[in-house]
Amino acid sequence: MTMSAGWYLRRLSRMGPREVGGRVTDAVRRRRWRSAPPAGPGVTGDALFTSVLPAGAIAAVPPDAAKRLVAEADRLMEGHGGFFGVDRDDLADPDWWYDPKTGRRAPAGYAFDVPYRDEDTVGDIKQIWEPSRHQYLTRLAAAYAVTGDERYAERVAAHLRSWWAANPPLHGVHWTSGIELGIRLLSWVWIRRLLDGWPGAAALFEDNPVALDQIWHHQRWLAAFPSRGSSANNHVIAEDAGQFAAACAFGWFPTSARWRADALRSLERQLRANTFLSGLNRELATEYHGLVLELGLAALAEADAAGVPVPATVRLVLLRMTDALAAVVDSRLRPPRQGDADDGHGLVVDGAGTDRWGSLLATGDAVFGRLAWWPEVPGTDVRTPLLASLIKPTELSVTRPADRPAHFADAGLTILRGPGGIWCRCDGGPHGFLSIAAHAHADALSVEVRHDGVDVLADPGTYCYHGQPEWRRYFRSTLGHNTLQLDGADQSVSGGPFLWTRQARTRVLVADPARWCAEHDGYEPSVHRRQVELTSETGELRIVDEVRGPRRAVRLAFHLGPAVTADLTGNRARLTWTRDGEDRSAVLDLPEGLDWRAHRGESEPPLGWYSAGFGRREPATALVGTGVTTGTQGFTTVLGFHG
Repeated sequence: MTMSAGWYLRRLSRMGPREVGGRVTDAVRRRRWRSAPPAGPGVTGDALFTSVLPAGAIAAVPPDAAKRLVAEADRLMEGHGGFFGVDRDDLADPDWWYDPKTGRRAPAGYAFDVPYRDEDTVGDIKQIWEPSRHQYLTRLAAAYAVTGDERYAERVAAHLRSWWAANPPLHGVHWTSGIELGIRLLSWVWIRRLLDGWPGAAALFEDNPVALDQIWHHQRWLAAFPSRGSSANNHVIAEDAGQFAAACAFGWFPTSARWRADALRSLERQLRANTFLSGLNRELATEYHGLVLELGLAALAEADAAGVPVPATVRLVLLRMTDALAAVVDSRLRPPRQGDADDGHGLVVDGAGTDRWGSLLATGDAVFGRLAWWPEVPGTDVRTPLLASLIKPTELSVTRPADRPAHFADAGLTILRGPGGIWCRCDGGPHGFLSIAAHAHADALSVEVRHDGVDVLADPGTYCYHGQPEWRRYFRSTLGHNTLQLDGADQSVSGGPFLWTRQARTRVLVADPARWCAEHDGYEPSVHRRQVELTSETGELRIVDEVRGPRRAVRLAFHLGPAVTADLTGNRARLTWTRDGEDRSAVLDLPEGLDWRAHRGESEPPLGWYSAGFGRREPATALVGTGVTTGTQGFTTVLGFHG
């Protein structure tokens, strides 16, 4: 899919004068670099790598975490891996520009001439970019660190040399996106650190003119083309974290000190800008909360390892993010599935099967200390002891929550909890972040309900971005979420992928541990108000939807998780599923006055789908009631759990 001229005009309309000016400067610089690229690096003194892990850091890795890591590394050594639902068997010698999903190969040429958003020309850009973040190589390097087996180090070296040869500066698709360059730099820092005991490490990095050239050009690119204005979301955090990490660990160039200072200044500002005071990420996309927290912790580790002072606000924001994550997870340590999610990670050194959120909370416990109300977190990952060995304990002058927060007023997110691990997220927050709300969904007043970690009323996930527009529209649509739709339209109007031209405004009226109520104006002149009550004694969840306004067609949707089977008779659905070998059940009494139908795995148009991760989708049951609303009308739904 190629973006239309109309999309670019709408995108331009969401920019302020400063952002427009910056983008004009970027365009001029890109044109100038085509004919006169920046000169290569000069090295100040001897290039030495001193940012090593402290003694005992590797020994602190739990044995079961090391076992998972080595098993994953051995799969990679055999050439096997997977990205976004596509299994690969060519990772022993990858083609860095090939997309196995479409079979296409990205064209060569000057980086800024490559139409990377055009899937017909380039292929699925996410499939091409992801291996080149080199996070599978950090896994191999970590396997070398915990085993001393040089096969892993030699494979890492071969792949880095292959990548550097295939992707000279400013050539090809891997030089088009700042987030990719930033995460790649962070990976290279950790690869060098984890290979420190290998005799060939210096020859691969600091004694290698090709490596020095690549590192310098990555940093020069990031300094020249920062994400700004309406794009200053998680991308700018990745750019700043990678730039700062490289300028600390690879501080070998005359410009390193300036790059380091500029990146730290921007990182501190952008961490605050991207995070509510409550600690939740402003994009209201939970996976990006995890990505930003991982990147922030990695940057903090680099600062402490290099002895670079950081503003206290950096630690404070990361502390608040960690406490907020601990507050919102369910009984199985799963956070909400809110907004976009594309499986993005900041630093990967663990094997498959390692719980991402448990790992982040374990790191938070090691760095900041757990609070009494935190859930129990198993400390069985590789990353935590490595990061904790670099981050210096620091006393922060801040009052942390005495009890587990249930309502985050600035983010409009409320968690209701009941017996048996009942967990309900209620969404009354703003529509995403910045003027285009790039990663928001049209999901005002939606709910997400779990029972002992199982999705019962499920958020659909994301599945894809611009390459498949019909599926992109569905997974971010109002109908795709557990909320109410009027006249067959979304609450917020999409102007294309990553762009909303009108955004619903939401107001929370009541938020306490057992009851939540909010309304939104996305269907002016109509108003949709929803109230959710959880009876803690019985575990009964009651949802009351009220619509005020003129006569309009209404659709009320409830999307079940993929593990849940529904038997719908009239307006009553009997739900069944299995958890840890035990049968569980619930009854969903749906509003009378609507015509209820079950949909599952329909494609034209899409309805009844669940995405467990980016690039993956599977059928799931959607219960949709249709009818008409006039004046003021209410619809009551009751969900009762039976075991």
